[in-house]
This record gives sequence, C-alpha cells and structure tokens, in this order.
Amino acid sequence: MPDVMSSHQGSQLVGVGVGPGDPELVTVKGVNALRAAEIVVVPVMAASDGKDGGERGRAEATVLHYVAAEKIVRVVFALNERSDRARREAAWDAAGERVAGLLRTHGSVAFATIGDPNVYSTFTYLAQTVAALVPGTVVETVPGITAMQDLAARSGAVLTEGTEPLTLVPVTAGTAVLKDALNGPGTVVAYKFGRQAAEVAEALRETGRLDDAVWGSALGLERESIRPAADLDGGPLPYLSTLIAPARRDGGRGGKL
Repeated sequence: MPDVMSSHQGSQLVGVGVGPGDPELVTVKGVNALRAAEIVVVPVMAASDGKDGGERGRAEATVLHYVAAEKIVRVVFALNERSDRARREAAWDAAGERVAGLLRTHGSVAFATIGDPNVYSTFTYLAQTVAALVPGTVVETVPGITAMQDLAARSGAVLTEGTEPLTLVPVTAGTAVLKDALNGPGTVVAYKFGRQAAEVAEALRETGRLDDAVWGSALGLERESIRPAADLDGGPLPYLSTLIAPARRDGGRGGKL
C-alpha cells in the first residue's frame, strides 16, 4: 500500500484508526494523515429521528486533540440500528452520499474511526459505498491501536505466547459463538459484550475460563474501568466493553514454544 502522504490524482479517502480513546495512542502516521486531509469526517450516532443526536463520539474527542474543530465534519451513521435493515441501509446510503459530496468538493477526506479501520469498523462499509459513488477514489487505511491491545497493556494480560492462537469474537454474533471459542485453545477476546454481560459471565464459568479473565471499558478515559471478569454481576456494562480470557498456561515460562 502506498504511503498515505503520497500524492494521487483524483479523490482520496483515508480511514484513520485513532485507537480506543486515549489520544496518546494515535500513531504519528495517523496524526499526519488527519492533518494532511482537507476534511476529517467523524461518525455520529443517529438519534431516534435519524438526525445527529448531538453527543460527541470517542473518535471526534480524540481527533480534536490534533486538528482544529473547523476541519471536522460530523456525519450521522446508523451505528446502533440492528433490527430495521431498511432503515439501516437508508442511513448508510445517506452517510455515503454525504462523504461522497465532501470528496467531490475537497478531494482529500480522512475518516476517523476508533480502534483500527480494518477491524469491525464503520469505515469498511463507508469505503465500499463511496467507491461506487465516486469512481476512481483512492482508498487507504492507517492502522490504529485496538482495544484488546490497550486492555492487555493496562491489565497485564498477555494476549499470545509461542504457538497459541488468538480468537476475536464480537458478542453481537451471540454467546454461542463465544462459548465455542472459549472451549477452544488460546486466548479469546470478546468485543461489544456490555449488553450481554450476564450471558458472557455464564459462558466463562461453564468453560472454566472465568478466574483469569479481565474486562475493561472507556480505556484511557476518565471513566475507565478495568476489573476481573469474576466481578461481573450480571448488570449491564457499556456497549463497547472488551474482555480478555487468556489461554490456559500450565507449562511455565516458554511452555507454548
């Protein structure tokens, strides 16, 4: 992939991973890409009427540490729409048209996404839509620190050793998928499990993975919470909570080599 800072003919859309929330975890390349773009788009969750709910998202709050507010454009996405497919598709089309319009006018647009733009990111769908609306658009991504990396660093959990696999599961796919992963080898990371915390705790219990597991939310922010998974009491957690259930390690140092 060519460097984000190189010049291209035509429009350029760059998905920039800005990490899980801590502004110090945006890479130098990410900051350069945000500053080089003429416009920086940040996703905004739609209110019940489909319009901007007014709440500043995590990506926007992070971007404001590095670029002026006048350069930021908020675009409404159906980030929380899961049941009404027609409504979700209409919202995606509208968001794509908005960004396509910005590209036609400005030529260079960065889209800031929490975490990494290639890991469960809004950017994936946006790029597909915009590429169809503005043929010839060059689409690039700048990787970002993921929530699992940040939680591992803050909690001391080791994600992988030696030949261990690493499985990442969005719990929005259902706790049965999570349980299958927990019954397998290696470390299991669960994303977006806050609304199903009780089911997740039960799955950890049933598979014998509860004691070493840790969960975290709002990493790097004032309301950060990092606790043992054994403390899960079934109450709801923030939607973007992250869980790490480390691999079973019985062989001592280097046992998985």
